[in-house]
Amino acid sequence: MSDVTQRAGSRRREQTRARLLAAAHEIFGEVGMDAASVEMICERAGFTRGAFYSNFDSKDELFLALITQLAEEKLDEVAVRVRDLGPDALADTSALVRQVVGASFSERMEPHLISEIRAQALRDPKLAQAYLAWQGVLRSRVEGIMQAVVDAYGLRLRLPLGDAAQLLVDVSDDTCARATLEGRPATEVAGLMNDRLARIVEILIDPS
Repeated sequence: MSDVTQRAGSRRREQTRARLLAAAHEIFGEVGMDAASVEMICERAGFTRGAFYSNFDSKDELFLALITQLAEEKLDEVAVRVRDLGPDALADTSALVRQVVGASFSERMEPHLISEIRAQALRDPKLAQAYLAWQGVLRSRVEGIMQAVVDAYGLRLRLPLGDAAQLLVDVSDDTCARATLEGRPATEVAGLMNDRLARIVEILIDPS
């Protein structure tokens, strides 16, 4: 098989996955994760079940891939904010924190989706391992962003960097779960998440 053929096959596979993820996101928004069937997702994406199972082992794996994609998009956005911070950003620590934290969810990021996958993971050991692995990657990304800010402005934290990053991930997870229990809309959760994360980061920064 030629390199050109291999690259074309890889592009088709990436496009197929992207369309399945987009379809799953739409279906989830309409009926929720439990009611979203593989058939519904395939029909919306315009693929067969065979195409689905050549990319994902299960619906749970698909939705885990979806929250991974959405979280990466948000963290990429935050990383760009950190890179573009000016030299005077430290003049107002509170403003710096809120600028870095930004919106905790992009317009496409639903806390209810994260909570539903977490609930499934509590019942499924295989999904639990995948969910914990996803959280580990998320924590590493958050730790990297925090390290960049600490290095750029000579900040000191009250906790080791890894523990601080894990705390932020835990707070995000808890906020998603509580918001789902309370039936809050995603837009309201985004504001709540912003406030909670910003307050915690401010507490984590050692002013001495």
